[in-house]
Amino acid sequence: MIAINSVAVLGAGTMGAQIALHCAHAGIPSLLLDLTAEQAKQGLEKARKLKPDPQFTPDAYTLVTTGGFDTHIDLIAGCDWILEAIVERLDIKQQLLARVDDKRKPGSIVSSNTSGIPIAALAEGRSDDFRRHWLGTHFFNPPRYLRLLEIIPTAETDPAVVAAITHLGDHVLGKGVVVAKDTPNFIGNHIALYGVARTLEALATVKYTIEEVDAITGPALGRPGSATFRTMDIAGIDVLAHVMRNLNERLPNQADRAAFAVPPLIDEMLKRGWLGEKTGKGFYQRRKNAANESEIWTLDPATMEYRPKQSVRIPSIEAGRAIDDLPERVRMLFNAKDKAGEFLRTTLAPTLIYTARVTPEIAHSIDDVDRVMRWGFGWDLGPFELFDVLGVREVVAAAQAVGGHAMAAGIPPMVQSMLEGGLTRFREGLVPPAAPDLQILRRSKEAGRVIKKNAGASLVDLGDGVICVEFHSKMNAIGGDTVQMLNAGVKEAAKSAQALVVGNDAPNFSAGANLMLVLLEAQEGNWDEIDMMIRAFQQATMALRYSPVPVVVAPAGLTLGGGAEIALHADRVQAAAETYLGLVEVGVGLIPGGGGTKEMTARAMARLPTPQSDPLPYVQQAFETVALAKVSASGPDALRLGYLAPTDSFTMNRERLIADAKAKALERVREGYHPPAPRTAIPVGGESVTAALKLGVHLAWRAGRASDHDALIGRKLAHIFGGGNLPHATTVTEQYLLDLEREAFMSLLGERKTLERIQHTLKTGKPLRN
Repeated sequence: MIAINSVAVLGAGTMGAQIALHCAHAGIPSLLLDLTAEQAKQGLEKARKLKPDPQFTPDAYTLVTTGGFDTHIDLIAGCDWILEAIVERLDIKQQLLARVDDKRKPGSIVSSNTSGIPIAALAEGRSDDFRRHWLGTHFFNPPRYLRLLEIIPTAETDPAVVAAITHLGDHVLGKGVVVAKDTPNFIGNHIALYGVARTLEALATVKYTIEEVDAITGPALGRPGSATFRTMDIAGIDVLAHVMRNLNERLPNQADRAAFAVPPLIDEMLKRGWLGEKTGKGFYQRRKNAANESEIWTLDPATMEYRPKQSVRIPSIEAGRAIDDLPERVRMLFNAKDKAGEFLRTTLAPTLIYTARVTPEIAHSIDDVDRVMRWGFGWDLGPFELFDVLGVREVVAAAQAVGGHAMAAGIPPMVQSMLEGGLTRFREGLVPPAAPDLQILRRSKEAGRVIKKNAGASLVDLGDGVICVEFHSKMNAIGGDTVQMLNAGVKEAAKSAQALVVGNDAPNFSAGANLMLVLLEAQEGNWDEIDMMIRAFQQATMALRYSPVPVVVAPAGLTLGGGAEIALHADRVQAAAETYLGLVEVGVGLIPGGGGTKEMTARAMARLPTPQSDPLPYVQQAFETVALAKVSASGPDALRLGYLAPTDSFTMNRERLIADAKAKALERVREGYHPPAPRTAIPVGGESVTAALKLGVHLAWRAGRASDHDALIGRKLAHIFGGGNLPHATTVTEQYLLDLEREAFMSLLGERKTLERIQHTLKTGKPLRN
C-alpha cells in the first residue's frame, strides 16, 4: 500500500486549516500553505480559536508548519499527499494544480476538497502521473466532528491510490469513508440540499414557523439539535446558496435543475448580508435584552423582521417525547394528523423518492447513501432506512399525494421493481457495517453470542476468548444491574475466556451513576442501603483492577463519574479519540466514591521523581482536576489531565473501538499478563499536604470563586488526597483510601445542598452552584 507519512494542505481557510490540524491529531506532520506565509499563519491561528475546538489537545497545532505559495511551494516535493482546499473556482484551482504538477514528486497523491466542482475537470491538462494519483477527498465541516469523507476517483485514478486514501481516512483519520461518483456535489450535499429546497418551499406556504420546522426536523426525527434552520445559519446562507446554484447549473436534467432554484427568501437574505452565524443574522439572531441577557430571536419571512422566539406546540411532537424507540417515533410523526405529519409527508416523502431515483447515478449502493447521511449530517436513520421504517408503499403514496417534481418522472425504477416483486423493505435491519472489522460488538450480538443479559448490561462473546461487558441502560447510567454484570464479566472471563473488554456502541460510554436511585434512597434515609451500593461499586472496580485476566475498558463520548472510575481501574484503556472523560461528582455535591479519588491520589503520588520529592505539586494538580470537575476535551486530553496513563491507547474511528480493544486485550494475553500486586503501601503526604489543599479551598472561598458548599466538598476532598487524619507523610492501603472515599460520599449525601444539586441536575441536566 502507498505510504502516507506527510501531507501538504493548500489553502488555510476554515476547512484547510482544520484538515491540517486533524492530520496532526493522527501524528501526521502537516504543511499548511496559503497565498503568503502570514495568511497561512493567520488561518491556523483563526482555526485554533474556533468553537467547537478543532484540536484534541492545546498543542496539536505544533505539528503544522505554515508557509506561502510563492516562498514555500517547493516543500510539497517532500510530501506524500497534497490536498488542495482553496476558493471554489475552477480556473483558480487549475492554475494552482499546474504549479503542484511541476513541484510534486512522482507518485505523490494529489486531491481536492472541493464540494462540487467536477474532479475530472480539475485535472485536465495535467501529467499522466498526476492524473493517475488524482482524486477528490471531500471532508465535511467541522472535520474533527463530522465523520464523513467522500472519496471521488476519476476514470484515470489508480485503484491503489483509492485504497491508500481509504485506509488512511478510515484507520488513521477516523473517517467513515464512502467512494462516490463524480457527479454534481457528489452524494451528501446533493441529497441534503434537495430536502432543504423542499423545506424552504414548505416555509414559503406560511403554514409553518421556523421554530416549528426545527422542532420537527431535529432530535424528534433522529437528527441533530441544530435541525434545519440553525444548521443553515452555522453553515452559512451564502454556502447554502452556492451549493444550490451549483446543482441548479450542473445537473443534467432540466427538471432536476429547477428543483434546486434558489428561493426568493434566500436571495433576499443574501442581499441584506444576513449570512447566518458569521454575520450575526440569519434565520435566527442572538441579541441582548434590557437585562443584558442573551436571547434568541427568529426571522419572520413574511415581514423580514426578527421577533422573539416562539414556543412550539404540536401534539405529535409532544407525544414523541415519551417514545424512546426512534423508528416507532418517526412512524408516528410521519402519520400524524397535525402539522408535523403534514410537513413530513410534504417534504420527507418527496426527498426519499428523489433519493431513490438518483442513487444509481451518484452512489455505488444504497448502503453508501445511508452511511453518507449518517456520517456527514448526523442522521440516525439514512434515507433507505427511513423508507423501511415508514414503509415503501406509504412513502410512495405520500409523495404521490404531494405531486410536484419528485413524482414527475414517475416511481423510481428501484422502488417500482420492489413493489412489483411484492417487497416491502430495502433490507432487513439497519445499514450494515462498512467493513467486516467494524462494529464487531453489533455483529456478535446479531450472531446470537449474548451470554447473559439484564436490564442494565449484557455479556457478549466477541470471539477468540474475549468477552465484552456492554452497558445499555438510559445514558448507560450505572446501577445495580451494571455492577452485577461487571462482576459476572470478570468471573465468566476468568472461567471460560482469556480477556475482558468493557465497552459499547452507544454515543456515550456512561454518564455516571444512577443519580435518581441515589437521590431516592437518600430522601428515604436508607443509609445502610446507600453504604452497600457504594461498597458494591468499589468492589466491582477493584475486581476489574485485580482481574485474573486482562481487562480493557473502551470509553467513548461522555465517560463521566462512575464511568470514568471504571476506566481508571482497567489494566489498559483503549479510548475513542472523541472521549470526554471526567470525575464530575462535585457538580452534584459529592466526591468520586467508586475508587476515583483513591486512584487519582495514588497516581499523583506515583509521579514523584523520588520518595523525597515534595508531593504537593503533584497532588494539587490531581486535586484540582477532581475539585474543578475537569472533563477532557478528547481522549488524548484525558492523558494530559491524568485520567489515562501512557500505556493507554486511542482509536480514531469510533466503529473500530471494540475491535481495537479486543486486539489490545489479546496483546496483553500474549505478553503474559499477570494481575498486579495489591497496593498495600501507597504514599500520602499527611497533614502538611491536607493543610495546603484546604488553604487553597479557603482562599477560593474568600475570593468568591467557591460557595460555602463548594468549600465543604473541597475540604472533604483535601482530607482524602492528604491521606486522612495523619500527622505526617506515610503509606496507606487502597482499602484505607476507599474507606475515606465512602465516608466522605455518605457525609455529603446527608447535606441538603447536595440533594438540591442532584435534583437540579436530574431536572435540567445542568449543575447547580449553591
